[in-house]
Amino acid sequence: MWLINSSIGRKVVMSVTGIALVLFLTFHASMNVVALISEEGYNWICEMLGANWYAVAATVGLAGLVAIHFIYALWLTIQNQKARGNNKYAVTDKPEKVEWASQNMLVLGIIICLGLCLHLYNFWWNMMATELGMNLGNGIGAAEGVEQIKAVFSCPVYTVLYLVWLAALWFHLTHGIWSALQTMGWSGKIWFNRWRCIGNIYATLVVLMFAAVVIVFAIQGCCGSCGSSCGI
Repeated sequence: MWLINSSIGRKVVMSVTGIALVLFLTFHASMNVVALISEEGYNWICEMLGANWYAVAATVGLAGLVAIHFIYALWLTIQNQKARGNNKYAVTDKPEKVEWASQNMLVLGIIICLGLCLHLYNFWWNMMATELGMNLGNGIGAAEGVEQIKAVFSCPVYTVLYLVWLAALWFHLTHGIWSALQTMGWSGKIWFNRWRCIGNIYATLVVLMFAAVVIVFAIQGCCGSCGSSCGI
């Protein structure tokens, strides 16, 4: 199958899964901003998306997209290193027109995956476990989203980790969005720079929405005890 056997096919899979993940991030960021506007509204959204079959199915689907995207990224990286052969050990100057993010997409991807694991633990696992009656969470239910945000970001350690995660996400998206569109054939000579500009703006807006929630609730919880909030 060409999606597996050819380099172009593997890049297409990465592009499609990447675009799907960007759409999910857009939805998630938009949902999170509601917490800054209305706590009741955000808790209602969390209740609607709480412990039910479609929430669990969506989580499994998201995990599958992340796994496929990461596996194909690793596959392509190994393939590119093999193609370079001994040249990968040569000392060369960094090409002027090659973005830093482009040369470090795998590292950024690893940071993002680790941050995703932390995020799933802090929010999905703690809230969903309580909702499902597993008694393994922190007692905050799936319909108490604002309370969970306050609990997490009252801890400076988590606040810093999340901001580092978001910084890596921004670098990853600023390259990934336009690169995915280019791979899909939606970028010609005229639109190449346009898509780069649009991708940078889009990535910045999405990451800023996430960061705003982190910073605002961290400031609100700055008087809390870090030790009791982190559980460390």
